[in-house]
Order: sequence, then structure tokens, then C-alpha cells
Amino acid sequence: MARKPAKAGNRRGNLPPLSLHVPEPPYRPGDKVDYSHLPVSKAGAQPRPDETCEPAETHPLCLDLIRVLDEDHRALGPWDPKLDAETLRRMLRVMALTRAFDERMFRGQRQGKTSFYMKCTGEEACSIGAAFALADDDMVFPSYRQQGILIARGYPLVEMVNQIYSNRADRLKGRQLPVMYSSREHSFFTISGNLATQYPQAVGWAMASAIKGDTRIASGWLGEGSSAEGDFHAALTFAAVYNAPVVLNLVNNQYAISSYSGFAGSERTTFAARAIGYGIAGLRVDGNDALAVYAAVQWAANRARANAGPTLIEHFTYRAEAHSTSDDPGIYRSAHEREEWPLGDPVTRLKRHLIALGEWSLERHEAMDREVAEAVRVAAKEAEKNGILGQGLHHPFHTMFEDVYEELPWHLEEQAEQAIRERRIKWPEWEEGRKE
Repeated sequence: MARKPAKAGNRRGNLPPLSLHVPEPPYRPGDKVDYSHLPVSKAGAQPRPDETCEPAETHPLCLDLIRVLDEDHRALGPWDPKLDAETLRRMLRVMALTRAFDERMFRGQRQGKTSFYMKCTGEEACSIGAAFALADDDMVFPSYRQQGILIARGYPLVEMVNQIYSNRADRLKGRQLPVMYSSREHSFFTISGNLATQYPQAVGWAMASAIKGDTRIASGWLGEGSSAEGDFHAALTFAAVYNAPVVLNLVNNQYAISSYSGFAGSERTTFAARAIGYGIAGLRVDGNDALAVYAAVQWAANRARANAGPTLIEHFTYRAEAHSTSDDPGIYRSAHEREEWPLGDPVTRLKRHLIALGEWSLERHEAMDREVAEAVRVAAKEAEKNGILGQGLHHPFHTMFEDVYEELPWHLEEQAEQAIRERRIKWPEWEEGRKE
């Protein structure tokens, strides 16, 4: 005879009560920072499998950390991409330019020129190293901290500022939040504020490319927090089943806004280890080492082009500043974490590597910093001529009804004209600005 179910709340014999585990970050504001618990692999010690190997051969690398630059700024081991000095200098310049752009736009937000901004300080290598490894026409599906890809691909800084200011020259007509760029010409898919949507989009685009017999691959980015969303797992399922030619980059910068990475699963294993469960290739790379990032993404891109399947890459890095201009990281993390981060700063590491090669100097670096800062200043001033937040210099009101239908239906035309008439009555000065 079956036993009756236990009543709710009743203890079974001498079994201990159940307990719920809630992840706790290792440091809180005011705590002393100690990263001794963080295993940092020896540079150059990781094996480099063949690009068309079975996925299982990469699985040990999901638990290791691919590193190329050592503490003496030398490039070591089989993952050294052996880039020439000119390419390294170009990569360094794009990283410095991206950082200068972030600084200028951050100040612009504080001055009221835009409502919102997000910097990628400390994570530049995750985007720029990858951009250099991909072909310029490979389609990228970025998250909101990959502005370095656009800059690396030559997108005009003025156009980026126009979008951030949502002014009358904004190519997106003020329909996107600041920093949510889009450029079909640069194979840069529209950034979505709904996190993780770009992963299934990247996989779907890659599948379509394969169906058409194209040679272009796709690459997507998201943060470790977004990997806890369903879209992440749906994307990996489709990528694995259909052997999609896609590189999936997961940027583990330790925090999803204010949430410690443990809430996304980092306490159990690495994020790269999720590739093991899906039976696809996986790599875990030092995200502050531009050479290691380049090598890992190049390996994965070559693998995709050879029809050997998708790769999940965890970029292990650190978000050096606030999540956005709306965030105060001092509320949830120790102020000493950034300076104690054991993998250093990506710009500084690449600079020191070039100096060690005898291909760079502190004087040249200082001159470059001045040059890129001036380039950003000029671009920002040019964009400001088209308007900033609150100036009323924006796209004509009628454009809010456009770009959905090939021919605007009569009822929307009526609504548009009615809205314009009411606006003329309430704000006659607006009509003068519209004529301009």
C-alpha cells in the first residue's frame, strides 16, 4: 500500500532542514581585496588544438585561461598570433581612441548633453582584439559595450556622437537609446537594450549564411549576467544542432549592473564550461590580453569558416568603472577591486609589450593619447552643431510615423498632420526650427 504524502511543514525523521544558497560577492564596499583565490594560469602554457578538432579537445581550455602576454610583457606559447608591429600599433591606437571617446562622452553626459552613456573601460581588448581577428564583412551582433568594434571598422566618430545626442543628424532618427548604434555598411547589427536577444539573432544569421553558401560568419556578444537568460540557451541549442558558423563571445566582467557574477552561475564552474554541455567548442581567454583575445577569436572564426562548428569564448575581464552613468559601483563593490585586479589593464599591457619589442615608447604613447583626444574633441564639437539634449534640434516630427510602411496608410497620414497642427499651435517657435 502506498505511503501517504507527508504534510507540508512536517519533518521527515532525522533529516536536516533544507537551506537555500544565495551567492555572495567576495568583497563588499570597504573590504580589503584579496584575489589569491583566483587561479591565474601561466602565460603560454595552454595547448592550441587544431582549428577543426573535435569539440571535446577544447573542453580542458574551458576550465583554463588562455594567456599570451606574461609579466615581463613578452608574447609566449602556441597561442601567440605573431602579429607584426604595425598591426599591434594600430590595435593600440584603436583601444586608446575608444577610451578617449568614452571619457569625452562621459563628460558630455555629466554636462547635460545627453541622457545616458556606457563606458567600456577595462574591456577594450574584448571587442577590439576580436574586431581585428574577424573579417570586416563578418556580421557582428554586439551588446552595448562593443563601441570599439565600430571604431575599429572605421565608423565616423561624428556619427556616433550624433546618435548619442539624438540630434537632427542622428541616422537612427532618435529612435534608439544613446550608445545603441547600428550600421549595415559596417556589418554592425543594431544594438538591443533587451539583453541576450543578439545571441539567437547571431546564430540565425549564421545559419542563413550557411544556407546561402556564403563565406561570411557571424559573431555575437553578451555579458555573463545575460547568459542566465533563456535566449542564451536557445541560441546554443540551435548553434549546436545546425553547426552554425558563429563565434559566441561571453564577456565576464564580474558584474551584471550591480549583481555579482555568482547569480549567473560563476560559483559552480566557468562560463566557458557551458560549451561542454552543448557539445560545442569552448575557450576561456584572458580578456585583458589583446593578443590572447585576437588569437582565440581568430581560431574560432577559422573554425566556423571551415564548417567545423560554433565556438563559445569566455572573455575573463573586469569592468573597471560603473555599469553606466546611472550607476554608482561604490554601493556594491570595494573601491580597491580595480587597482588590485590581477590581469591588469588591457591598454597598458599592450603598450608595455610594444615597448618591450622596441617598437614603441612612452613619448610616442603620450603623443598618441593627445592625438586621439583631439580627434574626439573635434568630432564632438562637429556633432554638437547638430544639437544636444534639450535644444530641440532633432528630426522633423513627421519622421516618427515613417520607416514602417512602404507607403504610409491614410489614417497615419491624418494622425501625423493632426499632431503637427497641434504642435504648431502649442509651440509656434518649433515651426521656425523645423523650417531650418
